[in-house]
Formats: sequence, structure tokens, C-alpha cells
Amino acid sequence: MDVPLLSDWNGEAAQAFGVAFEPLGMHDVPKRSAFLVEDGERIVASWMLGAELPDIDAIVAEARAAQTG
Repeated sequence: MDVPLLSDWNGEAAQAFGVAFEPLGMHDVPKRSAFLVEDGERIVASWMLGAELPDIDAIVAEARAAQTG
């Protein structure tokens, strides 16, 4: 599956997606999260994660379902 990844050097995306927080005084650090974005415009699913790793299989399954559905 070919998917683009985002690098958010200035925290702008973390703020826009509502996942920014300030651990140990560091600003705009994103909480562990994943977003499934359709056509680069609409969020069709999101996962807010804690310390655990994401269920990659569930994310890939939902992405494939959105692609065919």
C-alpha cells in the first residue's frame, strides 16, 4: 500500500488535528495518532493512541475498505 506520510516540524498539523500537547515543556508535540484521509480532504477515520502501538492491521483494513467502498 503506497501512502504518504507527514512530517510536522513546526507543530502546525498537530495543532490543526487537535493532537498537540506539551510534555516536559516541549511545545506542539503530537499525541500518538493516525488519520485516514480520503482524497487529501476528508478524515474518514482516526485513532488516538496512548503508549501502546497502533493496530496496524486494523488501520490497513479500514484504509482498504475505504478505497474499495
